[in-house]
Amino acid sequence: MEFVSEKMDTCTKEQLKLYQNWFTSVDSDRDGRLTANDATEFFAMSHLTKPELKQVWAIADTKRQGYLGLKEFITAMQLISLAQEGHELTSSLLRSTVYLETLSPPYMEGLDAFLEKNRRAVLNGNSETTGNTQPQPPPKSLFSTKSKKKNQTSLPSVTSVIDGLKRLYNEKLKPLEATYRFNDFVSPFLTSSDFDAKPMVMLLGQYSTGKTTFIKHLLQCNYPGAHIGPEPTTDRFIVVMSGPDERSIPGNTIAVHAELPFTGLNTFGGSFLSKFECSQLPHPLLENITFVDTPGVLSGEKQRTQRSYDFTGVISWFAAKCDVILLLFEPHKLDISDEFKRVISSLRGHDDKIRVVLNKADQVDTQQLMRVYGALMWSLGKVLNTPEVSRVYIGSFNDKPVNEAAIGPVGKELFEKEQDDLLLDLIDIPKKACDRRINEFVKRARDAKIHAYIISQLKKEMPAVMGKAKAQRKLVDNLEKVFEKVQKEYHLPAGDFPSVEHFREVLSRYSIDDFEKLKPKMIQAVDDMLSYDIPELLKSFRNLYG
Repeated sequence: MEFVSEKMDTCTKEQLKLYQNWFTSVDSDRDGRLTANDATEFFAMSHLTKPELKQVWAIADTKRQGYLGLKEFITAMQLISLAQEGHELTSSLLRSTVYLETLSPPYMEGLDAFLEKNRRAVLNGNSETTGNTQPQPPPKSLFSTKSKKKNQTSLPSVTSVIDGLKRLYNEKLKPLEATYRFNDFVSPFLTSSDFDAKPMVMLLGQYSTGKTTFIKHLLQCNYPGAHIGPEPTTDRFIVVMSGPDERSIPGNTIAVHAELPFTGLNTFGGSFLSKFECSQLPHPLLENITFVDTPGVLSGEKQRTQRSYDFTGVISWFAAKCDVILLLFEPHKLDISDEFKRVISSLRGHDDKIRVVLNKADQVDTQQLMRVYGALMWSLGKVLNTPEVSRVYIGSFNDKPVNEAAIGPVGKELFEKEQDDLLLDLIDIPKKACDRRINEFVKRARDAKIHAYIISQLKKEMPAVMGKAKAQRKLVDNLEKVFEKVQKEYHLPAGDFPSVEHFREVLSRYSIDDFEKLKPKMIQAVDDMLSYDIPELLKSFRNLYG
């Protein structure tokens, strides 16, 4: 797997120093981010065509952030060099490390004059690269809504799509969530680390289905805390992420680390945190993806033993944060236990993230594999409860060679194609990370609106003076009717409403009379955000050559 983060290793020290100098000169805000405004003039000096520059930006900005860091800038420079040599621009070109080390920096016409102009501008205290020392007009607001607000976000303060989403959340969505206690009913407040976190992949399955081995297969090395065996060896949630050295960090420490997106796990208590740890190691793949290894889902007599924490709740929490959820099965463990059913049910609303993997499939011959595949599809159809057929990847994800004696040459070819498809799917995760953040943000905003409507409707139906306790009991018991009334009044899709049972359970801890009435201005602010602010944000940070 080749990622942009590896590109700095393909430069000589002289090239790296040169690219750092170029990057610093072009980065007008000196914030380590090269925006479209910065790049336009500089990239044009290469004399590539607009379609070629569009391809350069698309490949370099692999995470679709709307800006380039130093690593992405180096990738862009290497792509420009390749294009100037006559190569067709594709991401696969960047995989030849030996070739890239001998690649000369691109030719940029007028480079010396450009760098000198920028140097003088910095010395004069003017960060503009145009050399114009005249006072500049105030920047146009990035988030232009129908009604002008006092605290609009200005263009210089937002340097990426993610930065824009952070600002929108704090200014428009979080006030609505706080007013109607969305954080208690549905999801904790988002922090800056939630927006900046690397994409996450969670692996789920019964014990001995190869979850830990799968991660080791991708990393091509062991990691702290990894234990493999035929018995249930992983008894805790292990987050495998990038770090300066190999070490394991206890769950209580991770849960209070403000720079990591796991502070919300404090709500599950000390019993869970004692079964949670973070495994860090330096690895190029982990610079782009974080893996979540989970305890094996129990079956048979074992599932009668209660865990000391809300296992299903933890899975649901991680599912909301993850970009991809891998459900692993193996040919001899196709039965879906009661606990596994509850776990899969907790993934409701995240169906687009689920990938099913039939692992260790070379343990059976071709004829048996056909029967196993059919049985798995039948079992999943009963549990996932969707009309669409789930895509099942078949393979044997470990370091051992495929058992060709069992599956034959045809089966081996099938395995290779299936494994390649799944690996390509995983490689695409960082590229889709920004799109996923936007998708989750919009989904959260709609959920928060529906939650506000429900809470305000409950408040509206409470009596003003007498009989409040009795009225609350009646409303809680007939929560389905309240949901139906809200749905009809505001023309909302039934599928977007939360689970009645969960909502009722949380609601029983509160006095409805303490909630707020509907605040139309807050609802309107979120509507404006969805209709105007987010489209304007995406428009501002699209591919500058698109």
